[in-house]
Amino acid sequence: MQEKQYPFFIKSTVVLFGLILLTYSLINLRDILVPVAFSVIIAILLNPLVNKFKGYKISHVFSIIIAMLIAIVIIAAILYFLSSQIAGFGENIPLLKTKFAALSHQLQEYVQAKFGIAIGKQVQLLNDALNSSKAMVGQTVGTALGTLAVIFLLPVYTFLLLFYKALILNFLYEVFAEENTKQVGDILSQTKTAIQSYMVGLLLEALIVAVLNSTALMILGIDYAILLGVLGAILNMIPYLGGIIAIALPVLMATVTKDGFSSQLGIIIAYAIIQFIDNNILVPRIVSSKVQINALFSIIVVLLGGALWGVPGMFLSIPAVAIVKIIFDRIDDLKPWGKLLGDEVPTRHKGQIWIRRRKKPSVAEKIVE
Repeated sequence: MQEKQYPFFIKSTVVLFGLILLTYSLINLRDILVPVAFSVIIAILLNPLVNKFKGYKISHVFSIIIAMLIAIVIIAAILYFLSSQIAGFGENIPLLKTKFAALSHQLQEYVQAKFGIAIGKQVQLLNDALNSSKAMVGQTVGTALGTLAVIFLLPVYTFLLLFYKALILNFLYEVFAEENTKQVGDILSQTKTAIQSYMVGLLLEALIVAVLNSTALMILGIDYAILLGVLGAILNMIPYLGGIIAIALPVLMATVTKDGFSSQLGIIIAYAIIQFIDNNILVPRIVSSKVQINALFSIIVVLLGGALWGVPGMFLSIPAVAIVKIIFDRIDDLKPWGKLLGDEVPTRHKGQIWIRRRKKPSVAEKIVE
């Protein structure tokens, strides 16, 4: 029986309607889907540890509990370190406010002298901007409450995902036709390995970048160097855009606490060198090469993730696109889209034959293996 072919405008309309419906669902179900998405990633990361404990004849439930307790202790230690740094920062907030007020007054005088805008007019414009941002404050409070909900839901979701792992995998195998079993197995195996390699590499990269940032800031004599260095490393996990914010924080601190502009220039030069090392040495050798998305689509998906789910969406965007790329690479009709997302740049084009460079396994991939 010949398959019925539909006109292009009908196919494109159906696809467009599906994308609109998907976007609407993602936005409205954000509070439910964000903790589930993070729980899936955490469950994939903890799965090898659970299997390790099960190899020691520990029951499935206790293996999950032990693995989760280890993860909670590590996260609690990191949060305790950051909170102690933030507490020290809070003690000096009055002094920073005084210096910031003096700096703001100097800036207002400069704007008045340079552009002819009176200080009173500047204050009025600033107050109007603050009044218009009241809705944003409410949204921020809602985001904070949502974050607390995520913190309480993550352990529950992670435990249940690990507990029902076999049930979920059997469902994924059975929902597709039997002739696609091998293909489904390959996709699941590559997705698991890619996410594990990517997250392990990302954590190693963040640790190294935090040490480099903190060392550079301490050499330059910037206050709260360790706190700013660690925050910069965390922000650096957001591709391309996070690095810009990571530079802005210590520059602002130096502007408030130091005279002149030599410290700010030193920070920009030091962070530029660190970014060069990160992009050209750390990322290619440490982070999984199977999850490398080209710069164009990395920026696009990070912005789309931020528009859909805010800051959590920016962190989840790259792993999500990596999963999509793995699926595309395994389906013949979608392979061109997988190549379009990847960062394997052709070295030569002859007719329809693309010759691509091969990549060696990264440090993270070797660790996972």
